[in-house]
Amino acid sequence: MDQTFKVVIENGMDGYLIAEVPELPGCYSQGKTMEELLGNIKEAIELYLESLQELDKKPEKRFVEIKEVVVNA
Repeated sequence: MDQTFKVVIENGMDGYLIAEVPELPGCYSQGKTMEELLGNIKEAIELYLESLQELDKKPEKRFVEIKEVVVNA
């Protein structure tokens, strides 16, 4: 069964890209390129879900979305 997760991607200070999966607390990965990063985070998600399955748990779907907020500063 396919599952879709939102991934937040940021530039790291060391030149790597960093990905976080807000729906899976503690699920992070990194890569030098976007392609490498997306492969790495996909693998991290799969391993995270596998470990939850072994513990007979389900992921907590508490993340809603990311919004932009404009302020006059």
